[in-house]
Amino acid sequence: MIPAQFDYVRPGSVAEACEVLAGDEDAKVLAGGQSLLPLLRLRLAYPSTLVDVGRLDELKGVHDRGDHVYIGALTTHDEVMRSPVVRAGCPLVAQATAHVADPAIRHRGTFGGSLAHADPAGDLPAVVLALDGVMVAVSAQGEREIPAAEFFVDYWEPALTQGELLAGVKIPKLGEGWGFHYEKFHRTAQSWAIVGVAAAVKRSNGSIAEARIGLTNMGTTPLRAAAAETALSGVELGDQVREACEEAAEGTSPPADLHAQPDYRRHLARVLTYRAVRAAAGAP
Repeated sequence: MIPAQFDYVRPGSVAEACEVLAGDEDAKVLAGGQSLLPLLRLRLAYPSTLVDVGRLDELKGVHDRGDHVYIGALTTHDEVMRSPVVRAGCPLVAQATAHVADPAIRHRGTFGGSLAHADPAGDLPAVVLALDGVMVAVSAQGEREIPAAEFFVDYWEPALTQGELLAGVKIPKLGEGWGFHYEKFHRTAQSWAIVGVAAAVKRSNGSIAEARIGLTNMGTTPLRAAAAETALSGVELGDQVREACEEAAEGTSPPADLHAQPDYRRHLARVLTYRAVRAAAGAP
């Protein structure tokens, strides 16, 4: 299908991009284009203007900033996945990024674009949510930090206001004692997750001291499995872990589509959470 008509702008700076976005409430940002272009072709999106930020080098790169890793919004998935800084400071991000689509898309798609697209079936929003990441938005008024728990408002709706652009993401380093795992169930290697689970687990004296669990495609936004996180606190590795992970689907509203019904997704959430938590905890 042919996209609807739109204007095209390639700004020379972040400031110029924000100025264009501020003056047109129907403008859309084009970065890698791996999420937006299919929507245009299917006429599920009707932007009046495409603001192409793909050549703004100031939005690219990975930086170690002591207590956190900063990932520029235009850093490609492949660059994130291969970055030694990401692998050392936030290995769950590198691991989950390797599950994004296929190599061709990972070389074009961007880390920030995936998050700003705010698709609950995307792999990265649940990961950033589980790690308590912070989005850095920029506008003519300056920078604004948005916690991941507040960034994903609804299906395809991030908490960016008119004139704001996602500049980068801060991912806290969790430090020693943490293990990580991303578990994904999908039809083919290139497809979206039917359900995905991002798990970060801290062990202490043979027990789980703390667990953070992000759920993919279990609602209109990425979700934390809060009930399972609470149930896992202080639990020794064994049958109690399985019982605690039965709480993973509590408070979720998974969608129904051609690939799965809500009850099946709830079942998957429980099973995948158990697998992800055990793997993150280093269980045999």
